[in-house]
Amino acid sequence: MAVTHPSRTLLSLARPLFGHGALIALVALVLFAAFRYDGFLSAYNVSSFFRYNAMFMLIAIGMTFVIVTGGIDLSVGSVAAMASVVAALASPHGLLAGLLAGALAGAAAGWINGLVITRLRVEPFVATLGTFLAARGAAQLLSGQNAVSVDQAGAFTRLGQGDLLGVPIPLILTLVVLGAGSVLLRFTRFGRSALSIGDNEDASRLMGFNVDRVKLGVYVISGLLAGLAGVILASQFGAGQPVEGVGWELTAIAGVVVGGTLLTGGRGSLAGSMTGVILLGLIFNVLNFENGKGVISIDVFWQNVIRGVFLLLVVIWQSNRTRAGRP
Repeated sequence: MAVTHPSRTLLSLARPLFGHGALIALVALVLFAAFRYDGFLSAYNVSSFFRYNAMFMLIAIGMTFVIVTGGIDLSVGSVAAMASVVAALASPHGLLAGLLAGALAGAAAGWINGLVITRLRVEPFVATLGTFLAARGAAQLLSGQNAVSVDQAGAFTRLGQGDLLGVPIPLILTLVVLGAGSVLLRFTRFGRSALSIGDNEDASRLMGFNVDRVKLGVYVISGLLAGLAGVILASQFGAGQPVEGVGWELTAIAGVVVGGTLLTGGRGSLAGSMTGVILLGLIFNVLNFENGKGVISIDVFWQNVIRGVFLLLVVIWQSNRTRAGRP
């Protein structure tokens, strides 16, 4: 009878945890921060954290759909800024008008991305970079290069600033989108097609999947959710922000990749992406608490450096595991 070495047994037991590294890191960071900072688990900090990070969670959901097909969307930050301006301009007509205007503006940008990629055969990096510039310019033109105040008399600001049963409305909206997106990705032909395209596009065509239609769909989803994030931005801060959204695409991509989605496509989950986004947001939340203690002082520019280095390290780690044939 063969005897299994104890170290191999331990490794086999621990292997399932390797695919959940982001979740383990998230739990460890929460426990560390809870013991170190008095107000970390306060209702105010938890509520503020999810109210603000709901925008990045929405963008990451859309980015996950794009990346699992092997694509990329660099335009989401600019599209969110443009949508925030459009929503602010429409807000005097009511909450629904502002919500629909901003979301549809984002969906239109995503539709343009999808058409350029599928019909003109332009690489996603180049196509979405063009939309990134165009959306930023449109935001500046529509706003006159100034923040656009939203209607304060109506209910529009409640979308970003209000609570429902003590839970921030942006978080509730994000959880609804997360649930719908998870069903779409895992239990529908569209979702299975998206994963298949990222794994092998040529094989997907031979299997009868409408590759171009699915690609167009994922970019519309990404644009729509970026637009929805822009609506929340305008509602939360009381104004459309034409210069906001810088680096949001990096945050979304980092969160998606940290959550286990392959940049090459074919594998990913929305739950993993949410874990990645929350982990990244929590890191900066902890750094803010450290700033308050006077231990360190990290401004927004260093935060972008940290995001970039963190993403680079995760991509290198992911690449090494892929080359080694490990999941």
